[in-house]
Amino acid sequence: MPIRLRFLLDTNILIPLQDSMAVLRPSLADFMRLCNANGHQLLYHPASVDDIQRDPSEDRRARTLARLPQYTLLPEGPTCEWNTPDLSPNEACDNRILWALKQNAAHALVTEDQGLHKKARAHGLSDRVYYIQAADDWLKRLHEPGTVTLPNIEEVDLHTLTPQLDSDFFTSIRGDYAGFNDWFRRIAMEGRRAWVYREPGQGEIHAICIFVVQTNEQVTTDGQVLHGPALKLCTFKVGEAVRGRKIGELFLRAAFQYATQHLCEHIFLHANTRQQDHLTSLIEDFGFGEIGNYQGDAVFVKDHPVRPPAVQINALDYVRRYYPHYIGGVDVQKFIIPILPEFHSILFPDWLVPGRALHAGHPQRHVGNAIKLAYLSNSLSKLPQPGDVVLFYRSRDQKAITTLGVIERYETMGQADEIARLVSRRTVYTDAQIAEMTQKNARGETKVMLFRHIKHFDSPVTYQQLQRPLRVVSGPIQSITHISDESFSRILAAAVR
Repeated sequence: MPIRLRFLLDTNILIPLQDSMAVLRPSLADFMRLCNANGHQLLYHPASVDDIQRDPSEDRRARTLARLPQYTLLPEGPTCEWNTPDLSPNEACDNRILWALKQNAAHALVTEDQGLHKKARAHGLSDRVYYIQAADDWLKRLHEPGTVTLPNIEEVDLHTLTPQLDSDFFTSIRGDYAGFNDWFRRIAMEGRRAWVYREPGQGEIHAICIFVVQTNEQVTTDGQVLHGPALKLCTFKVGEAVRGRKIGELFLRAAFQYATQHLCEHIFLHANTRQQDHLTSLIEDFGFGEIGNYQGDAVFVKDHPVRPPAVQINALDYVRRYYPHYIGGVDVQKFIIPILPEFHSILFPDWLVPGRALHAGHPQRHVGNAIKLAYLSNSLSKLPQPGDVVLFYRSRDQKAITTLGVIERYETMGQADEIARLVSRRTVYTDAQIAEMTQKNARGETKVMLFRHIKHFDSPVTYQQLQRPLRVVSGPIQSITHISDESFSRILAAAVR
């Protein structure tokens, strides 16, 4: 059966879009089109009606209320346990909407309200709250994968971007930073470099991350110093028109690789937590923590030790905090995961050649090269746990272990719509593939594995090596295979030769 999803729309989606959101209109229209074409339900909460009734513009209030019948009113449900008498009407409405999401009244909430996104994080609901662009991207990946392209970032000399300083993209940055043009030209003359993203076939910039290595830098107004070399991400901006396509995650992956190559012990950046909630949400998930402020902006730092630190925390928290380091000792399990070549190429398009992406016409170019990925399997294994190490074995053609990852979540699921929701931000599967997988399994169970990609091996470990001389397996690898810590050590040794 086709996947049917229920989307809860926040007030700022229901109210006619203002000029400040004009860039998002195509994404919103496309999202609505995909919902209508594929049978997804669009809902609004009674709390949104209360919000609309408080709109001081009588004309806009009337127009918005007139539009509501095109959506479905969600029944209020249980009383929100988060609300107290001291909360403002707006805060109480936000809580009621998130409470409905927590009660599984809908698969996801779509909102541009950064305050709601922040509250969702506090209540453990951030994986179910989407900006318009991200929601549109999700449905495109489910239903029209051929229209989605993989973001490819490139490293450039900053001075090559000077001719584009008058573009709309840089105008949005200038509004937040006084004297931006003078600063940009000065650091360009210093030879500064940046990672940028452009739409395929176009020269216009849609995302940028300017970076520099600094040593013994004072990073906060109160004088805190990061000792040794540290990688500073000076400007980290993803345009609204391309938000939700993993570009910020790709910038972070580039930053982690660069910091590793240049022996940087820390990575840091400044952020306006009020205006850049989407950025702070991303970086906190990769180990950045707020340590103070600098000229009104919060300072976020990630420890990036050259050698894996010996600290006593669980394996999943460790990889979140110290990525790309991970715990691979006797306290975590290790598994070999067989993966067909077609899915391996989608998940890991840069495996054979660093920086390689799937070709422009590939229907699922959007996923590869990211850090947080998902894999589905009908394997019977119930052993894997969060923090465990997985080794991906590319079957059929290469017949070799190519890639290492760490499990974030592993569970058995039976409903295609719930699987689609869980893997929505990182899946390589269309709705048809998810539905087919759930229908094929006689038990109605599909294993869903969310994981973090750690690294590819310079020397893939072949099936022949795994048999002899490593003595890891005795026959074909056809399902998730648990291996001993000793076998894992032998594989790692073989992979660095």
